[in-house]
Amino acid sequence: MLRQIFAPIHPDGWKFVAIAAAVTIVLFLLWHPAGWVALILTLWIAYFFRDPWRVTPVRPGLAVAPADGAVVAVDRAPPPAELEMGAEPMLRIGIFLSILDVHVNRMPVAGRVVKRVHRAGKFLNAGGAKAGEDNERMALRIAAKDGGDIAVVQIAGLIARRILCDVDAGQDVIAGQRFGLIRFGSRTDVYLPPVWTPLAIVGQRAVGGETVIADARANEPPRLGTEH
Repeated sequence: MLRQIFAPIHPDGWKFVAIAAAVTIVLFLLWHPAGWVALILTLWIAYFFRDPWRVTPVRPGLAVAPADGAVVAVDRAPPPAELEMGAEPMLRIGIFLSILDVHVNRMPVAGRVVKRVHRAGKFLNAGGAKAGEDNERMALRIAAKDGGDIAVVQIAGLIARRILCDVDAGQDVIAGQRFGLIRFGSRTDVYLPPVWTPLAIVGQRAVGGETVIADARANEPPRLGTEH
């Protein structure tokens, strides 16, 4: 029951919670109204860094969402050049994380990290079409156990200034595994070879580590969506 009500806080968040809590105590001593405002901010910071438990669907050929948020792109685009995966367009599925979403990133597939590259860039709105090309990013190339090499890209957003990535080249990973965090508001893109069939649609809400976004073994046309 407690696991469903209280999500743990990501380790990176504890220092922010501690600082905010200390400021709250001081403000309560100086002026109560300011203390209440600081308390609300402290609770929001704890909420932002929440790291809930997830149950990941496991089956060869499945790719799960790398993040919570809204699907903003299901299209074809070349993968980041720094990953040396060629210039041919791949299936790209992009997820935008608002400041209210869980910001812990999770691996979409099982495999081995082949390459990890950080690239400095701009801090445009992460939901925009140019964010994947122009914004600061951390790109991972993963040799998936099924379906060929894929790319996972953590992209900084308008107010995001810090990308954390906890995996490196040569490391084995599993689907649903936590691998990083982006502060505060961001985007995560997945690039998949043509053999993968997209199961996500633009506008859909994705749950990191749980929502299936593509299948390398499916034999069906891309899905369409209707808004109700």
